[in-house]
Amino acid sequence: MTPDNTAQPDGAVSAQLADNQRIMDQILEDSSDIERRDFVMKENRGAAGRCMYTDGLVSSDDIQLILQALVLFSRIPDSPASSLPDAEALRMHLLVNASVKLASTINECVDAVLVGDCAVFVDGMDKALIVAARGWEKRGVDEPATESVVRGPRDGFTESIRTNTAHIRRRIRDPELRIESMQIGERTKTDVCILYIKGIVKKGLIEEIRNRLGQIQVDGILESGYIEEFIEDAPLSPFTTIQSTERPDKAAAAILEGRAVILVDNTPFCLIVPTYFWSYFQASDDYYSRYWVGSFFRIIRYIAFVISLMLSSIYIMLVSFHQEMIPTGLALTIASGREVVPFPVLLEALFMELAFELMREAGLRLPKPVGQAVSIVGSLIVGQAAVQAGLVSPFMVIVVAITGISSFAIPNYAASFSIRLIRFPLLIASGTLGLLGFSAVTFALIIHALSLRSFGEPYLSPLTPFRPSDQKDTLLRFPWWSMMRRPQLASGEATRIAKGQRPSPPSSDKLGGASDEEGA
Repeated sequence: MTPDNTAQPDGAVSAQLADNQRIMDQILEDSSDIERRDFVMKENRGAAGRCMYTDGLVSSDDIQLILQALVLFSRIPDSPASSLPDAEALRMHLLVNASVKLASTINECVDAVLVGDCAVFVDGMDKALIVAARGWEKRGVDEPATESVVRGPRDGFTESIRTNTAHIRRRIRDPELRIESMQIGERTKTDVCILYIKGIVKKGLIEEIRNRLGQIQVDGILESGYIEEFIEDAPLSPFTTIQSTERPDKAAAAILEGRAVILVDNTPFCLIVPTYFWSYFQASDDYYSRYWVGSFFRIIRYIAFVISLMLSSIYIMLVSFHQEMIPTGLALTIASGREVVPFPVLLEALFMELAFELMREAGLRLPKPVGQAVSIVGSLIVGQAAVQAGLVSPFMVIVVAITGISSFAIPNYAASFSIRLIRFPLLIASGTLGLLGFSAVTFALIIHALSLRSFGEPYLSPLTPFRPSDQKDTLLRFPWWSMMRRPQLASGEATRIAKGQRPSPPSSDKLGGASDEEGA
């Protein structure tokens, strides 16, 4: 092989070790975490090489094994055309790591070093070896902080995308489960995975996801929320049309229904598409408890949604404009509490709502031991002090407190954010225009929700358009043995539960029990 003084013009790995070292050093310069380990291969006429890896992203034990194998080898045959070692022979006969690939370009080597693999260059080889050696510190599997359950699995997603894909594989051991990988972000090159079951997923959904993800051109992706804003159907809507969760069981259930899950590296929150409005009121333990219990608490959440969104607005509307609609005894009680309040009801409500949001945000940002005390004690002290000072009425404190507590009953945290935002324009419209403003904003929200789509699916489906077969898991949760068919969203095999699964007590003949006379 004729030596040359420069690497290949197209960025290919050169057969000259010095050229590869020079170009890699030019690209990575003097970064202190990039380690360069030179070695000489024994019993092979002194062939030299270099390992490059990122300190902190690799396992030191794996690096030691790689270097030990390269330095002490004596069983690798030389290439027929050269006395120097052959890359394919090294990969097949020497390196026993789980993953060893050949790289023909410098860019592949740089990317490998920066993601935690080891790039091995040997003088005389026009290909580099990319050896898997990832071993950075990561958080253990904990219970999800935002979606706790009474009954159900306690494991949650972590910041490692491979750990997260393993969570899904453990739950769905179907060979038709597909995991497609890509990288997004010009500088971060964040790993993103699409998970679905071939033959069940909605037709055309995966192609649409690929297209939307492929059109993202940004320098970095640090969390799944970045991707959510780039691919959602209605970016200006107050409603979120993509569901996020950190529960593997919820993600696996969505995949089994014919939907797709998007996992993003460095975040425990995955994205589920398409999403329906009713999904935000379904908790995981609805399906692990008996169907009567699950249905009851689901109804409680819908009631909490209505209270959280409308209670303050209805109170302001009635007190400001429609006092005749309030029972006389209650009207007198409200009036006696407001006789010392110098502000209109609308300003009083805005003051209390903003104070409640401030305390909730302060409690969230402070350290946990301090934050809980501040949010609870602060709410009690501020509310009591405001009533005694005559700034707000006792009835307003009760209304705002019930409204705030109701928002906590919604299982999905992103959905509760949307409700908190929508509450303010509804509040202002009710306080300025009364029943007319309340009705106008309410109907505008309903019409807007009817027009929304989530990856082409109607947002309020299956209630509108009405799908009779999908009503067994919308407002109520029917027994598992009655939900024999998958949602109409899914394609392919529609049956998921065989007929005749309803349990029934066995007869005495089947039990083989003795008769009463024999027992006597």
